[in-house]
Amino acid sequence: MAAARRAREIEQRRTQGLPIQSAAGALSEERREQLEDIDPSWCPAWPVEWQRCFHLTRQHLEAGGELPISPGVVVHQGEDLGRWARAQRLGWDELTGVQQWMCEHILGIQPATDDEKPKPRTSQADKWAMNYAAARQYYQREGHLQVPRKHIERIIVGDDGSDGSGEDEEERERELLLGAWIGNQRSRAATLTPERMEQLSAIGMRWT
Repeated sequence: MAAARRAREIEQRRTQGLPIQSAAGALSEERREQLEDIDPSWCPAWPVEWQRCFHLTRQHLEAGGELPISPGVVVHQGEDLGRWARAQRLGWDELTGVQQWMCEHILGIQPATDDEKPKPRTSQADKWAMNYAAARQYYQREGHLQVPRKHIERIIVGDDGSDGSGEDEEERERELLLGAWIGNQRSRAATLTPERMEQLSAIGMRWT
C-alpha cells in the first residue's frame, strides 16, 4: 500500500508539473492494475472514513440487516450508516467509478432519482430578480408602484427560481411579499447598485 501511495503522489506531482525526485519505491502501473483486478478497494484513493463506513455497512448487511436509507436508523461504532448511504445516493456523480461499482454491486445502493435530489438553493441575486419581476408585473397591471405594505403578489416562476422566461423549467406559482420588499428597497437605497436603482425607477419607484 505504501508503494501504491508513492505511485499516486508521483502521478499527482507529474499532473501538477512539479519536479519528481525519484520513483524508487513506487508501485508500477501494471502491478497496480493486477492488484485492482483482484480487489478494487485494496488501496483506495478515497478517504479512509469512506472506506470505514462502507465496510461497516457491508458487515451490517452480511449480519442480516437491511440497507438503511435514512439517518438515525442504524448507527454502528459511532457511524450513522443511513446518513452515509443517503449521502452516496445523493452524491453519486462525485464518486469514482470503483466507488459506484462497490456501492451498487456490493451494498445495493442506487443513485438518487431527480425527484429525490434537493432543489438548489436560490441565491440572493435570484431572489432579487424574482421580486423585481413581481414588481414589474404589478406596475404593468396597476400603472404605479405604490404597493401596500401587506400586499402579496403572485408570480409564475420556473423551478430554478427564474421569472418563468425559461421554456424547459417546470413552472409554478409563488407568492411574494411584494409590499414589504418594495419598502425594504426604498429604505436601503443607499446600498443598492446604480443598475438596480435604475431598474426600479424605470417602473415607477418613488424613493422618498
